Amino acid sequence: MNTEVASGKYRAYSEYKDSGVEWLGQIPEHWNVKKLKYICKVQTGDKDTVMAVDEGKYPFFVRSQTVERINTVGADCEAVLTAGDGVGVGKVYHYYNGKFDYHQRVYMLNNFSNVLGRFVFYYLSNNFYKVALEGNAKSTVDSLRLPQFLNFEFSLPDVDVQQKIANFLDHETAKIDTLIEKQQQLIALLKEKRQAVISHAVTKGLNPNAPMRDSGVEWLGEVPEHWVVLRLKDTCDLISKKVEINNQKVVALENIESWTGKYLKTDSNYSGQDVEFIVGDILFGKLRPYLAKVYLAKEQGVAFGDLLVYRPKKELLNKYGFYLLTHEGFINTVDSSTYGSKMPRASTEFISEMTVVLPPIQEQEQIIVYVDSILERFDNLVLKAEAAIELMRERRTALISAAVTGKIDVRNWESPDSAQNKEAV
Repeated sequence: MNTEVASGKYRAYSEYKDSGVEWLGQIPEHWNVKKLKYICKVQTGDKDTVMAVDEGKYPFFVRSQTVERINTVGADCEAVLTAGDGVGVGKVYHYYNGKFDYHQRVYMLNNFSNVLGRFVFYYLSNNFYKVALEGNAKSTVDSLRLPQFLNFEFSLPDVDVQQKIANFLDHETAKIDTLIEKQQQLIALLKEKRQAVISHAVTKGLNPNAPMRDSGVEWLGEVPEHWVVLRLKDTCDLISKKVEINNQKVVALENIESWTGKYLKTDSNYSGQDVEFIVGDILFGKLRPYLAKVYLAKEQGVAFGDLLVYRPKKELLNKYGFYLLTHEGFINTVDSSTYGSKMPRASTEFISEMTVVLPPIQEQEQIIVYVDSILERFDNLVLKAEAAIELMRERRTALISAAVTGKIDVRNWESPDSAQNKEAV
């Protein structure tokens, strides 16, 4: 049972019965169970993603959480829309009432019979995937078969109770979403400050009283006058020797988190040949929009795809070089040089010719210690915010599931606004 029910925050119904559906279990005595095909019509659209228009007049629902725009109208009604194939299957749901159009592989549910579209939206979005698709043998579900979808079972109260549940969930999920958004804003601010710390330290140093001089380079601006201004290729060797991929660790663009350089594990398999790297090498992604994917190697391996491998010379400490190449000004300057329309990329020559700044080794060491300590604090705060978001999302999911399946009774719930209005009268 939901922890909030168990704690007494929400009451359960007084009487329950067996729903006859294993995953549903007990439902309130007066609720019914009906299959999707008996409560609405289901059909697909006739548009393709390429038909989207940036400033289109109407919403265009495709197979992702992002709603595109379009100038055509495929329907004008209350509807629930969900992806019929692709990575969004069972996960992407939209509720809309009005004029819109939709993709040829998007299912539209409308013409609801004795059920509210908003209730259907909440019910499906929190129950269908975990019930019908999680047990699929494949790690990813490619398509949603219509018969399986049509036979999905709903536990339904009377329409007036559905309305109460929908109103309750609209209010409660809005509160949770607001809290999540605030945590996301905090994360964005922390990441922005993170970059600011790196950018200032690696180009201005730690001594605010140090004499400065103009570097002659826009992204560097003024630098301590005793620092050396030179090209990246003067501080690093570009490694190009390729080896056969066997059992070595492989790092591709997808394995690198932008800006932080954290390694992200994936299930991808790589074969063929590519550039070998060793501990301390700096891997730099030259493919837009992945220029901020910079990785400092902590082991030996193979850099796969559009990754350049730079090996710092003795005058440049590896960690300082990593921070230098994740400087926002460095990334933006490389970004401005990219060419090609389909998959823009920066040339190896341009990146290697980029002007950088080199402090004495002792100052590099001090900067690394300082930046590491500050970033550790920021990263811990980000982790706490992410954990809070995860807990709120879990609570949101549990609350919706409990309400639409009758595990909690919200028939007497009133929005705070309504209660205040009554008191005022």
